[in-house]
Amino acid sequence: MSGEPLDKDELIRDLRRQLAAAQSELRLTKRRAETRVPLIDQLREAPRKETAAPAQVTSKLGHPPGLWHSPVLLGVVVMVMLAFAVDAGVGRYQSHLVKQQRQARLELENKAMRSLYVELRRIVAVTDGKSFRMTLSLQNTNPDGPLYVMINPVAVYVQSGMVWQQVPSKPADPGGAGVVTVAKDYAYDVLFTPDVANWAELMPGYMHVRIQDDLLVSQRAQPGDDVVERRTPFYVYLRPPGSKAPPPLFIPMPPH
Repeated sequence: MSGEPLDKDELIRDLRRQLAAAQSELRLTKRRAETRVPLIDQLREAPRKETAAPAQVTSKLGHPPGLWHSPVLLGVVVMVMLAFAVDAGVGRYQSHLVKQQRQARLELENKAMRSLYVELRRIVAVTDGKSFRMTLSLQNTNPDGPLYVMINPVAVYVQSGMVWQQVPSKPADPGGAGVVTVAKDYAYDVLFTPDVANWAELMPGYMHVRIQDDLLVSQRAQPGDDVVERRTPFYVYLRPPGSKAPPPLFIPMPPH
């Protein structure tokens, strides 16, 4: 019976030691926590220092000092400006040249249409009983000087039904074709044979004939681009070949 009290006393002392150790550990943990909080607050309240980029890096990111003093760069800039200036000058010159050429062509067209008068003077029957001889004349009313005219083959058409049928035609003087100088007046003859069976009789006893005279006109004997085309149509009523009807042989009509 005497041994049980001793065990209880030993147990109580062991529990007291464990309690004292736990209290000591608790006090140590509390002191550590109290020490850590002020350190965190100090770190939070400490001012932040801004880190500036090195001077060398800043210089590289901006405009390099003395860039516009580089001879190579200045030469490139001058060349580019000169190229733009030359291009603008060429453009203005070309525009002025085109305007002059257009003005000269308009003046030439006006002279070809207004200063050169083309007339169908007469039509007479040829002795072969099949053909006719017509005379065309050119009159230059331009006071500035002669006109140089390229005479192309004259085309002759006879209406048959609702269409125009071309008939044979040729210069009466083969040597008279080509470029002629019209200082004042010039005349040339054309032979044609209106051999058409079913010609349209719009006027009783007359054929309906269209004569087309195409000319190339210039103010120079050796023209370049200064050439304009002058087309002059004539319309007439013409007695058929071999007709014994009374005159007139032909009746001029206005263009239509």
